[in-house]
Amino acid sequence: MKLNAACKGFPMHLDPIDLKDAGVQDWQVLRGDLSFPLAVLKNSALQHNLNWMKDFCQTRGLDIAPHGKTTMSPELYARQLEAGAWGISFANVFQAGLGARHGVRRIIIANQVLQAVDLDSLSELLRAHAGLQVYFLIDSLAQLRLIEEWRVQRQSSSVFTVFLELGIEGKRTGCRDHQEALTLAHNIRSSPAVKLAGIECYEGALATCNHEHDKDSVAALMARVQKIAMACEADDCFETNEVIISAGGSAIFDLVALHLTPHLSRPARGILRSGCYLTHDHVQYRQHLKCVGERLNLKETLRPAIELVSVVQSCPEPGLAILSMGKRDVSYDLDLPVPEWRAQLGDVQTRKVPAHWAVTALNDQHAYLHFDAQSPQDQHPIVGHLVGSGISHPCTTFDKWRWMPVVNDAYHVVDAVSVNF
Repeated sequence: MKLNAACKGFPMHLDPIDLKDAGVQDWQVLRGDLSFPLAVLKNSALQHNLNWMKDFCQTRGLDIAPHGKTTMSPELYARQLEAGAWGISFANVFQAGLGARHGVRRIIIANQVLQAVDLDSLSELLRAHAGLQVYFLIDSLAQLRLIEEWRVQRQSSSVFTVFLELGIEGKRTGCRDHQEALTLAHNIRSSPAVKLAGIECYEGALATCNHEHDKDSVAALMARVQKIAMACEADDCFETNEVIISAGGSAIFDLVALHLTPHLSRPARGILRSGCYLTHDHVQYRQHLKCVGERLNLKETLRPAIELVSVVQSCPEPGLAILSMGKRDVSYDLDLPVPEWRAQLGDVQTRKVPAHWAVTALNDQHAYLHFDAQSPQDQHPIVGHLVGSGISHPCTTFDKWRWMPVVNDAYHVVDAVSVNF
């Protein structure tokens, strides 16, 4: 990828460079070498989170196929795979194609695939990439019939590998009861178009940070998963050498991990799909991981790795400053960004913002930073100064950028990643 004037955050007056050369440009964020607003990744936090999750999975005998939709960044996929990830998960065939083109060889599409054009694309993807393994979800006879019709119409010999999905009443996709799921498994077993490789569910909608509620609801869901897995094994529905049981969003994956080891007689593998663990955040997932830490009696879990750096561009009235970031730059679907630090251009380190600073609203390109106008003057925002803000929900910050610099703890740029939404 080339960094150039079309990439937000890259100074328009500079000559284009290769992404891989970003770390040797001697850029320093606090010096103002890059244009603001700017989303940055903290390298030390990324590495901490990779190591933490690797240890979490290894200790429990589990694998992870982190959800690649979080970042859509091949450079970050490479780091996750290097840290031991079994594969990468995606939400659709388009995203899976990005992974396959960048060397991912085990892919879970944690969603239903059923459109003819997507089945065409997936079939070609498998043909074009030797050794590629792709699994997708199936949850209805209607979906199975569409896949079978596609196969007949295309006169295709493709046989897709699928997971049977169990769902939760009132929530997203997935079979709602045991008999529905078992009937579908029998139909998959007799179909020439697909073969059953495992069972999948998504528990994230159950998360409340109420320990007893979350423990009980996850245990009940995973009991359903184990029950259908054992029934499918008893009825010889699985057609692969290894059965996969997969679950685990980014909020209560520790509770899923208690139940993810399959109780089967044949070889089996438990795979988490947490995606947001890599960058974590300052609000939504920080709260969930606080609960994880309480359940596991841990002093430290994950660290926030993603920040939005903006400039105080105006202080138009007492108690109000306007920052140069908005809805085009930062997530706001769950919580507003949280001011974390401030700095004057040229500072060698940041300072914690006063406790009374708060972002209260966003426009497309502006953030409303309110502060106590009666506080001492040295606690007021100043036009031209930098503000670093934490975010809530990394998925909807990544999708607003084409690239992000990776910085060390002194905000020197040491690397960069592409983003491909």
